[in-house]
Amino acid sequence: MKEHTAAKALIICSMGYLILGLLLGLVTALKFTWPTIAEFELFTYPRIRTLHTNVILFGWLFQANMGLLLYILPRILHSRLFSEKLGIALAIVFNIAILGDIISIPLGYMKNVEYGEIPPPFDFIVIFSWVLFSVNVLATVARRKVKYLYVSVWYAIGTIIWTTFVYTTGNVVSQMPGVAGVNQANLTWFYIHNAVGLVFTPMGLAIAYYLIPKSLNTPLFSHRLSLVGFWVISFVYVWTGAHHMIHGPISYWLQTVAILFSWSLIIPVIAVVTNFFGTYGKAPKDKRMSGAVPKLLLVGTIYYLFTCLQGPFQAIRTVNIIVSKTDWVVGHAHMALLGTFSFYAIAGIYYVVPRLAGRRLFSEKLANLHFWIMTLASIPFFGVLWIGGVVQGFAWLNPDNTFLETLRMMRPYHIGRMHAGALIIISMVIFIYNIIETFAGKGKPFDEQPAQS
Repeated sequence: MKEHTAAKALIICSMGYLILGLLLGLVTALKFTWPTIAEFELFTYPRIRTLHTNVILFGWLFQANMGLLLYILPRILHSRLFSEKLGIALAIVFNIAILGDIISIPLGYMKNVEYGEIPPPFDFIVIFSWVLFSVNVLATVARRKVKYLYVSVWYAIGTIIWTTFVYTTGNVVSQMPGVAGVNQANLTWFYIHNAVGLVFTPMGLAIAYYLIPKSLNTPLFSHRLSLVGFWVISFVYVWTGAHHMIHGPISYWLQTVAILFSWSLIIPVIAVVTNFFGTYGKAPKDKRMSGAVPKLLLVGTIYYLFTCLQGPFQAIRTVNIIVSKTDWVVGHAHMALLGTFSFYAIAGIYYVVPRLAGRRLFSEKLANLHFWIMTLASIPFFGVLWIGGVVQGFAWLNPDNTFLETLRMMRPYHIGRMHAGALIIISMVIFIYNIIETFAGKGKPFDEQPAQS
């Protein structure tokens, strides 16, 4: 089978889910300002919102990251992927699970776990597809032609270990007979928080650690610093999920532990951000903002810094009592998964697809237009969620405010969120069109074959 077939299949499928997930997100936002839109059972708010998060998390981002890693890791390891056929089997099995999820959720058939609503048997099919991915990656690492392991490989191996543990805890262990009440809540929030922290974070950072030096044609600022970030993440992130239950029924000591470890996360974040900015600082000036890829990676890194500073502040008890369960938390999740890791994934697709197609990107101008629209729209999108969340929190704490008065107060923020989200969708349509035309062979031929690493 032709090299990179599996990576290509996963990337193409992921982009179809991207546009579907964003349209579902727009419908979700519309329902805040126009509650009667699509007023029938399959399109009720809880089902559409749940479907939106699942399609974006797993259909788009998780799948895109798997495809990018199946391309990147053989390049780093100077070895072909262990099995393209196994990669294609992964793509088929995984997409069966996602399609089953898309059908099940609007029908009301789902589990009671945030980010883990995929119902049986499709959740077990996801686990099986992850086994296929893990075998392919680990076998490729085992047969590598180089002795060293670059930091992207460390993060890829860490992802395999952590995702196995985290996903199984949230989707299997938390649903076992006898697991209920506070114990189930604790396991569930461990999964929810670490779905970002120990699944999408290591996958995204593995991609960024490869792309930033490659796109800038500059050595990584510090390999030692990269491993500091990796090992601190591996020991710290596990303990932070309980900060979502501060002022809840869990033990006070467990809340304190979660707060302390949430603040400890600043250590690996500073290590990662310093490394990325340091690499940009060492790069030639004409490379730093040359094309969409370096710009996407730079803005993604800035959002990573903001996201990981917001989390510890949210864990402070006096702040948490205001922002917990408000739009602030929604903005926090969106900045992580859209602002950081989707920016990284899109940069990866812009970098990899021309190499898969054997031709240059169809239009660098469209790629830059996509970047600027998405970036400029994302700023008010996150801003209204963060600011609106604080307003919402203070309103909830005011006993004189009624529910309807709070909704009326939030209406301008919901309208702003809706319009910003619509602009993000427009930018993604430009992105997908550019990629389709590149795969169709409409890009200009390379003057010379691009480097494959």
